[in-house]
Amino acid sequence: MSEHRRKPPPPEGGGRGSARRAAQPPTSGRRVTPASNSAGPGNGRGEDPRSAGRTGARRVPQRGDAAAGGRRRSPDAGRGRRDGGRPPVKRFIDYPRAGKTGARRWLPSWKLMAGLIVTTVGLVVGIVGVALALVQVPSAQKASAVQKNVYYWADGKQMVVAGGGSLNRQIVPIAQIPLSMRNAVISAENASFEKDWGVDPMGIARAVVKMAQGGETQSGSTITQQFVKNTYLSQEQTLKRKATELLISVKVGATKDKDFILAGYLNTAYYGRGAYGIQAAARAYFDKDCADLTPSESAFLSATLNGPNLYDPYGGQGPAATPEKNTKRATDRWKWTLDREVQVGRMQGLERDKWVAQGFPKVQKPKPATNKTGQIGYLTDLADNYIVAHSRLSKAELDKGGYQIYTTFDRDKVNALAKSVDEVRKANIKPKAREVDQFVQFGGASVEPKTGKIVAIYGGENALEHFTNNADYTGVQVGSTFKPFVLAAAMTHGKRNPGLGPQQSDSQRTIVSPESVYNGNNKLTLREYNGRVWHDQNGGEWRQPNDGDEDKGLVTLRTAMQFSVNTPFIQLGMDVGTDLVQEAALKAGLDKDQLSSLTPTFSLGTSAPSAIRLAGAYGTFAANGKQTDPYSVEKVEKNGRPAYEHEKKSAQAFDSNVANNVTDVLKTVVESGTGTAAKLGDRPVAGKTGTTDGNRSAWFAGYTPQLSTAIGMYRVDPNAKKQEFLSMRGVGGQPTIHGASFPAEIWADYMGKALKGQPVLQFDAPQAIGEKVYGDGASPSPSPMPSTSPSVTPSPSASSSPSKHPSSSPSPKQSCNPFDPKCKPGGNGGGGGKHGGTSSGAGGGGGSPSPDPTGRQPDGGLFGGPGG
Repeated sequence: MSEHRRKPPPPEGGGRGSARRAAQPPTSGRRVTPASNSAGPGNGRGEDPRSAGRTGARRVPQRGDAAAGGRRRSPDAGRGRRDGGRPPVKRFIDYPRAGKTGARRWLPSWKLMAGLIVTTVGLVVGIVGVALALVQVPSAQKASAVQKNVYYWADGKQMVVAGGGSLNRQIVPIAQIPLSMRNAVISAENASFEKDWGVDPMGIARAVVKMAQGGETQSGSTITQQFVKNTYLSQEQTLKRKATELLISVKVGATKDKDFILAGYLNTAYYGRGAYGIQAAARAYFDKDCADLTPSESAFLSATLNGPNLYDPYGGQGPAATPEKNTKRATDRWKWTLDREVQVGRMQGLERDKWVAQGFPKVQKPKPATNKTGQIGYLTDLADNYIVAHSRLSKAELDKGGYQIYTTFDRDKVNALAKSVDEVRKANIKPKAREVDQFVQFGGASVEPKTGKIVAIYGGENALEHFTNNADYTGVQVGSTFKPFVLAAAMTHGKRNPGLGPQQSDSQRTIVSPESVYNGNNKLTLREYNGRVWHDQNGGEWRQPNDGDEDKGLVTLRTAMQFSVNTPFIQLGMDVGTDLVQEAALKAGLDKDQLSSLTPTFSLGTSAPSAIRLAGAYGTFAANGKQTDPYSVEKVEKNGRPAYEHEKKSAQAFDSNVANNVTDVLKTVVESGTGTAAKLGDRPVAGKTGTTDGNRSAWFAGYTPQLSTAIGMYRVDPNAKKQEFLSMRGVGGQPTIHGASFPAEIWADYMGKALKGQPVLQFDAPQAIGEKVYGDGASPSPSPMPSTSPSVTPSPSASSSPSKHPSSSPSPKQSCNPFDPKCKPGGNGGGGGKHGGTSSGAGGGGGSPSPDPTGRQPDGGLFGGPGG
């Protein structure tokens, strides 16, 4: 055997004693430690841990770690020294998570998330359950009871008690409501009505998504919810009311029969024309009982539930509710409803085709639903519309009554305006003697410039016979009464520099003075600001006519306003920019929805603001450029508690000197121009006449420091199949009707009465403004020889203004009187081009047809027909 062979190591702790201990079996009831299994008996050195004492016991766990491959000790290892070896206490909610580090410590476990969800659902279900148990369905009779509204004059005295108890409502049982009406409403409003629980979560979700995507606003309400809202609750748009509505709807849906709910909804809904309930609506629109409604008529009536003001074919309140627009909306909705009935299985396709082939149902003309006669009906309707537009009160809520409505209307002024119109009508308008005197309408409004209070309106002869409020939007174009806004824009922003681009800052422009000179000849070729001939989309030129096709020569803007010459102002609008003219009109207080498109004739009054808005905008000039929106209601109360209160809002629309210069120019119109019929003795007056193309409307708008008033006149046959404005030539026995005739006469008579006893106030004196610029073809030519005669000769105007209103004289040929019809100075005034047009009416100018190759007017007009 090699001496280098390795010998086996002797056993540790050797000796005989060790061998004997190894040979002995383990003591009964004791286990061998894991370490002994892996390293032989004992602790790897042939020792038994139990005989190693305390030190050996402490070493066991350490060696066990080493035997496990050197794994890291757990965080709780060695804790025995501090807590006696007790295990850590577990938390009920392990957050932040123990034993985790970094981001994982703050990420909740799936168990925690599941627990939170279950807990939240349980709480919601519990709260809703308790709420449903506690909520009580109110008494329908008490909640839907109607009262009267009380309207007050500006002085606090009672005007009238109206509305509420006079509602046109008649309850009918479900058996008398035709199946076609039920099918139409369910199909259009709530197809799942017969299966849902009173609310439709998916419908609410769809409405939210639709609104989030910028689509049409939808309520997401079921028929049950609408019934609950109409019958039991107020119409206020608050979270509390909506939550109450949902709870009551669920309870009603679970406890009431579907026929009861549907009948209740159809009997309480508002269909327009003062009609609440299906029976009243059937009478208001078709003059029949609801049981006799056809499926086509039912489809139409279901459309009115979306907003009767926008679906009545005879029109509603505001520029968006014209008869033309309403008819289109109603027709589209009617057709959609019939299609929807087929889609949800409530009508056969062949039946739908039959009703579509017969066309839109014939709707009768509206009849009044209240007893508000004379001007009272117009006043209360105007107040109601203002409240609905400026508060949280809905029309349906207002019609339930119980409100005290304090208006701005001055009883004496309202009576004075009505008397002034009636006197002129009776003295001049004789429909039995002259056929052309039929269908003549007057409208007017009077506003305080500094407060915006509407103190008087004239809406028509009688609210029971004539339903359109002529003081509000009618679609009647205002003609040359629009020209002051062109002048204001020119004095604010200035004339563009021909050598620069169209988008010029004010610093690149030349501010225009009222003494600036423009060519006033007839049918001048319209030009861009840079002198290029303006062409329409088809390449045609536009030549603007003056009143009577008269040439006026070179005139100042003051003189052009004084005698309402069209050509200077249409060219001035091009030089300034019609967009800035529109901006001036809006800043003055006109409503954008009542303005026409920005064609060149925009500057001549193709827009159709209401008499209220026009009076308010002129009041901005009277108030030194400060604009205040007209308003008709000071406050609304119910049961002694405020429901609405007006908050005055004013803004400086124009520099005060711009406004004062406009006023000074408009004073010239009244003192020695087309508006002399509006003089008020020694009381200063500023105003402007306006007449539109074809003599279809005539206006006078004017003001003193205390009061601004606009009076309009037009003709329209309410019985005609195609509604349009008619010519007023021959009305009252006069060849033509102008703003200088009956409107100015009414204005002066009313203002004299309204201002009686009030102090005579003067307008603020204007300061010089801008530069004397020259329009196209109006620049003075240098004389070939020196001359001692002035290059500018005075206008024949006898104005008291310090200005002499000069007319530029580039050559001796211009020395004749520019207002002599026989005088034909230079220029291209004789021309009458391809689109020459016709006279726009004496004294008014403006409103001539839009520069369109077809010669058509822009859309406008009372019923969307050709404007006047």
